[in-house]
Amino acid sequence: MLKLGILGLGEGRSTISAALSSEKWELKTICDMNEDTCKQRAKEFDFHNYTTKYQDMLDDPEIDVIAIYTPDHLHAEHIKQAMLHGKHVVCTKPFIDDLAQANELLEVAEKTGKKAFVGQSSRFFEPAKRQRKDFEAGLIGELITVESHYHADHRWFLKKGWSLLNSFKWLYGGLSHPVDFIRWYLPNVEEVMGYGMISSNGVTAGLKNEDTMHFIFKASDGRIARVSGAYTGPTQPASRDSGMTVILRCTEGASQADYHELRYSVTDKTGEEKIVRWGDDTMKHYFRFEGQSHHAGEYQNYLDYFADSLNEGFTAYPDIKEGIGTIALLQAMDRTLQTGMPVKIKDILNEFDISPESISL
Repeated sequence: MLKLGILGLGEGRSTISAALSSEKWELKTICDMNEDTCKQRAKEFDFHNYTTKYQDMLDDPEIDVIAIYTPDHLHAEHIKQAMLHGKHVVCTKPFIDDLAQANELLEVAEKTGKKAFVGQSSRFFEPAKRQRKDFEAGLIGELITVESHYHADHRWFLKKGWSLLNSFKWLYGGLSHPVDFIRWYLPNVEEVMGYGMISSNGVTAGLKNEDTMHFIFKASDGRIARVSGAYTGPTQPASRDSGMTVILRCTEGASQADYHELRYSVTDKTGEEKIVRWGDDTMKHYFRFEGQSHHAGEYQNYLDYFADSLNEGFTAYPDIKEGIGTIALLQAMDRTLQTGMPVKIKDILNEFDISPESISL
């Protein structure tokens, strides 16, 4: 059984639940710089081994893996320190926020032999898992195109002061989920073109960066994909349009996985049309706290997957290379919003002296 330390107890709340519910992990220590947050989680989960000092977990020889849920700009340093102290890493998305830190992390991973896994939780939701299984089984043929969106009424989010800072971008905080779906099925994206705007609601609130965006991707083999995000306006009823969706259109069929709804639809190569829904037991696995504010079941699914990879010796994806490749794509998307011109991913990598061969594009 692997021993886990958790850094950052906001989003890390889901990982506490996941680790305590798993047969593959022993939760060793939780950590947050805010002691009140530590005490709150200790009371909530009846788990009292907490610290406010990251160094305490780094220095603990019993901890095998550190799971990182700190603000984006701290990820690179926290990942590096964990690896240098002999720990494997789980890090929430986005993996890092600056490609200038990529080569150092790749070198540290090579030097230490430690693994980094990116917690792209949406891949581990039941409909997405079923969709991937059907696709890999050849049920709908070869991929023609993939499309994904993440649309949400996050006007409440605009009341948080930091959401109005120049540093906050929905591109990274929101679109990184559907972009990961695109990368999952079309990993060889070479060029992106997109447009974005700040909605009138965002302008009124004082938002500094785009809250409404649409992008087209082109892969090296000529296939195309699209992704969109809209975050400061009303949405359709969930029975009509899920907040997050990924659609595969293939040579012999098509499929659609919906989130948060436990809903999956497929037209397979025989022409059979099917809609699958999961019941209360599955719902309770994924959503364990109030409403759907935390989705701990996905975290438990990916923690167990990472544990299996460490115990059995296979690579858990997204790994460090794929995580960096996704950040390169996101930075290319950011660039096309600024310039209004198509941007090649390799041009972004060249700016940071990152070899395309050293990462997963």
